[in-house]
Amino acid sequence: MSVAQRKFFGEIGTLLDRLVMVETMNGKSYTGNLVAINPDTLSLCLADAKDEKGHVIHRVVLNGSVVAQILAIEKPFDLKALSNRLQKVFPTMVKLYEDKGFIWVMNKIKLTEKGIVEGTGPAAERVQKVYDQFVSEPKG
Repeated sequence: MSVAQRKFFGEIGTLLDRLVMVETMNGKSYTGNLVAINPDTLSLCLADAKDEKGHVIHRVVLNGSVVAQILAIEKPFDLKALSNRLQKVFPTMVKLYEDKGFIWVMNKIKLTEKGIVEGTGPAAERVQKVYDQFVSEPKG
């Protein structure tokens, strides 16, 4: 797989579990939570979707061949900015794994957009404070 393909699928992956609008080749549109995508065909599944008439549909599965475009409704979590912020508090001890959706701090504290998922102690408490401040700031 080429670097460009990996980047493309990485971008598609950031849309998972996010609110998206999908427009089809025949002009229909659906807005819902993207819960699954087949990277080979770009077929996808939306949960709790609304069609253009406002009808709520529990699950919509769309064949990739009918998908005209996928629009991100909400801005993805900025892991890179959080990593940069943590780097100021923990110089040279922060590793960003943006493609996998997490940050390692001091090789023992794992942080995702949801908060700390691994690690405890005073350093983890400091990481949590930086995270809490970061997520509470208004995003422009």
